[in-house]
Amino acid sequence: MSRYDEEARYDRPKRRTRPRTKDRPSYDDAVIGFVITRDRGRYTCWVDDRQVTAMKARQLGRKGVIVGDRVKLDGDASGDEGTLARIVEVLPRTTLLRRSADDDDPVERPLVANADQLAIVVAVANPEPRTGLIDRFLVAAYDAGMRPLLCLTKTDLADPSPLLSIYRPLGVESVATHQNGDLTELREQLHDRASVLVGHSGVGKSTLVNALIPGADRAIGVVNEVTGRGRHTSTNAQVLRLPDGGWLIDTPGIRSFGLAHVDPDHLIHAFPDLAEIAEDCPRGCTHTESAPDCALDEAQGVDPARVASFRRLLASREGRDAPPAVPEAT
Repeated sequence: MSRYDEEARYDRPKRRTRPRTKDRPSYDDAVIGFVITRDRGRYTCWVDDRQVTAMKARQLGRKGVIVGDRVKLDGDASGDEGTLARIVEVLPRTTLLRRSADDDDPVERPLVANADQLAIVVAVANPEPRTGLIDRFLVAAYDAGMRPLLCLTKTDLADPSPLLSIYRPLGVESVATHQNGDLTELREQLHDRASVLVGHSGVGKSTLVNALIPGADRAIGVVNEVTGRGRHTSTNAQVLRLPDGGWLIDTPGIRSFGLAHVDPDHLIHAFPDLAEIAEDCPRGCTHTESAPDCALDEAQGVDPARVASFRRLLASREGRDAPPAVPEAT
């Protein structure tokens, strides 16, 4: 037997490993935080009356942490400069605002958690309102279980009545504002709520935030006179505390909002009167105008304009963004 054969007989030493256990840390001493912004893997969380910087713990794996999440924090949650806590658990979400990259991409992208109101900021002029995008925001709000609110800006430049008449059949609440105007009504709608501000670039979201929250210092852009588009001034979602109670989540300006993840059957349940009628629809009914034998075609006791408005939202979800003609103000 050669020396090499003799050496091969010896077993390789076994690697020492720690015995596996099903026990997991309880984190009984963990504190509850509220994620208010994220920047390059660092999360700023509101804990009681202080801000704490944290990172996601390894055991969370691929589980995402987004703005609005309520989380458990372990480690140093003092908020002192140079300290870093760990997010060890994401608590169950009450709502989740989502979108997809486009209408052909079913992969959803979570945006904000635990908000109860979607404030859709729309300029009545400069830039002109995009009803297709407004419809998509409404679909996202209903899908998330959030209350939609239309916040019309620049009403000193044009009459908001034609735009409001489009959404009146849906029963969407609205407020009208203009620069340096009275914001009392808007403050009442935001009071003690967690509201997400969304809107096309240039509609005046940052101007509203700065007026509602002194010291917010959100950057303000201008609308390009050639393209009619605004420039993105907010680059990341951020939660801000309202002076009179409540939270305002400012988001970057959005020019597209994919809805491939939204189920039409889920959407109709945001309209209880229509959902009751739709119970008589054939199995798999899409509730669109072209759907055969759809019970909504013969709906009794419901304003036909409401059915038409709901179907417009469905059309928006399917990527058909051609906006309806804006009726003349009466």
